[in-house]
Amino acid sequence: MKVFVAGASGALGAGLVPELVAAGHDVVAMTRTASKQDGLRELGVRPVVADALDPHAVVRVVGEAEPEVIVHQLTALSGTPKARDLRHPERFFATTNRLRTEATDHLVAAGRAVGARRFVAQSYAGWQYARTGGPVLTEADPPDPDPPAPLRAGQEAILHLEHAVTSIEWGEGLALRYGSFYGPGTSTSSAPDAVMSTPIRKRGGGDRRRRRARPAGCVQHRRRRTRAGSGMAPGIGERARCEATEAHTAMAGAAGGR
Repeated sequence: MKVFVAGASGALGAGLVPELVAAGHDVVAMTRTASKQDGLRELGVRPVVADALDPHAVVRVVGEAEPEVIVHQLTALSGTPKARDLRHPERFFATTNRLRTEATDHLVAAGRAVGARRFVAQSYAGWQYARTGGPVLTEADPPDPDPPAPLRAGQEAILHLEHAVTSIEWGEGLALRYGSFYGPGTSTSSAPDAVMSTPIRKRGGGDRRRRRARPAGCVQHRRRRTRAGSGMAPGIGERARCEATEAHTAMAGAAGGR
């Protein structure tokens, strides 16, 4: 099956692409950064370069690929935010919101034009639901009708994406709601330039573990063996790997029709 992945070089796309290749799919991987093409080729895919916010560029690369399935993994969460950005999520997520609205519309239009039969998009479950019902909510429960002003644009963007994808009539549209990810390659990790962790670390006086630095997400073998023998819950690094793997598997399964 020919699969077109938009956002293939991101933290989640980079984990998804190898799973699609391993499953035997023919993958075309879109990235905005030309320098990332070689890395994508090494994964066994054909890279294409396009700005997702340019409708003509999106139509061109999707038209050339003629995919059966389009996977939307686009976000703009890399880089180090300023303190005021974290106080104003509508600013920090401004480009991501555009990718969830404008870029979604461009990809949907391109998918319709080439006759794709499935469209799978990354959504998010961490925004506020309406304050009704019990403590456990499902996808059938309504979103908050009046969210705080700084969160309003983000919620509107997510709802736009979900409606645009799940309402297509020319194929099957799936929106997978992820939770918040942490660990290697995400904005919340022990990496020195992690987007969300860096301001917290600075406010807390630094990382006390820096004297014995380990790769992000690494867990000492001794601790892992102790947990395995005692029935204790896995550490953060282990949970991060498990959650990321589950997300990649879910997206790969959705793209492959499973």
